[in-house]
Amino acid sequence: MSKRDSFIDVLTKGQTYKKDFITLGTGILDGEAITEANVKVPLKTMNRHGLIAGATGTGKTKTLQVIAEQLSLKGVPSVLMDLKGDLSGLAKPGEVKDFIISRSEKIGVDYTPQGLPVELMSISDEKGVKLKATVSEFGPVLMSQILELNDTQRGVMALVFRYCDLHHLPLLDLKDLKRVLQFIINEGKEQIKAEFGQVSSASVNTIMRKIIELEQQGADKFFGERSFEVNDFVRTEDGKGVISIIRLTDIQSKPKLFSTFMLSLLSEVYETFPEQGDADQPKLCIFIDEAHLVFSNASKDLLEKIEAIIKLIRSKGVGVYFCTQTPTDVPDSVLGQLGLKVQHALRAFTAKDRKAITKTAENYPITEFYDTAEVLTSMGIGEALITALSEKGIPTPLAHTLVRAPISRMDILSTSEIDDLVSNSSLTAKYNVHLDRESAFEMLNSKLDEVEKEQEKATLPGPKPRTTTRTTQDESLIEELSKNTMVRQIGRTIFRELTRGILGSFSRRR
Repeated sequence: MSKRDSFIDVLTKGQTYKKDFITLGTGILDGEAITEANVKVPLKTMNRHGLIAGATGTGKTKTLQVIAEQLSLKGVPSVLMDLKGDLSGLAKPGEVKDFIISRSEKIGVDYTPQGLPVELMSISDEKGVKLKATVSEFGPVLMSQILELNDTQRGVMALVFRYCDLHHLPLLDLKDLKRVLQFIINEGKEQIKAEFGQVSSASVNTIMRKIIELEQQGADKFFGERSFEVNDFVRTEDGKGVISIIRLTDIQSKPKLFSTFMLSLLSEVYETFPEQGDADQPKLCIFIDEAHLVFSNASKDLLEKIEAIIKLIRSKGVGVYFCTQTPTDVPDSVLGQLGLKVQHALRAFTAKDRKAITKTAENYPITEFYDTAEVLTSMGIGEALITALSEKGIPTPLAHTLVRAPISRMDILSTSEIDDLVSNSSLTAKYNVHLDRESAFEMLNSKLDEVEKEQEKATLPGPKPRTTTRTTQDESLIEELSKNTMVRQIGRTIFRELTRGILGSFSRRR
């Protein structure tokens, strides 16, 4: 058997599937694309997570685009976190060009340009459907981890949430959280001490400073109502999965806000989606571009939560895919959970780079057809080393792959095209509304004003009123605040004492 026939036999034997799959490209041997050696990934294993890595300009983003396209065509929706702003072209058909036709012929696939159903979203000032979440939905544990609080400060945060639960004070945005923190060391100091014990002013002040730091990164636009529903990410149009692109180009320098949103999304998905078990295809795939922004700025506790999510969320039918420059950007504990690995070329300019390449090569299956370390530095644009999981969960043979071209536009949308897409969205009317209902901030200020007015009346000269029961002055401030228990509900946020999930956030009842 020739080397070519042996290559085809090894590759196709490991990728013969009974269920549906997506084709990413075709294998390359000795510089030649082997049409008979297609590289396939079964949909059944797309909830086992993945990595797309490679140096700048090697085609990572286009590979991400290809995977999202092929999933959409199979009816699988996806969420793409777009930090560079170059994924919006998924909404429009690509252009027929000679080099694209030539590549498609080598791979043995048809090239039919088409746009996919796309939803543009944002957590900042970018145009799109506005995604938000309330402070209450985060819960004290996740909020403490985002703010990187110590044990003492975490105790204060838990006290704040407990107090607001008991006294029906909605925590919607950051100004609510700051107002309650001010209350427990100022006006309500004695009442809090009697009910919960002494609270350190130094701890509260530290928490306040960290909240302000989070606000400076734009989190004040993210926290509030109306809260996003993760089920809006799981939609299809005409049998195609909707691709939700979250536009994050203006928060590249705000990693804390990025990680805050990412964790809230994964947390909500985990707590909301039912257990799915082994299904023929994933329910949702989430792609995190520039993933190093998450890990390089995450605390130890935050990394542990990410690792826990990656381990558990696949049982909900959700696959998480990290896109970054080198695999070393992703912690080993997370890398060990990944099924699909797409490695574009790496560049070796320094001794450190060469060591990183050697380490990367060791993470891939041994193959008789390649010197993996050598291939890593010699691949061209649009080529990658790929290994996936078979239907039985076994890693497929490593293949130097010529990746197929995207069928959608390999460029961004124009301003007018973005405006049309956003204005025609059915979700814009649902989420792009300003809600600032009465919550902890307004309720505390209102009740304190009432108490001050009652105290002023009591000091005015006049006949002494007859008193057969307690007067307002005899009531504690906590009793005053506790009277108003009927809070008007808007949207999904229901304020009551709830069981919080493993990530410390509210379990939203449906």
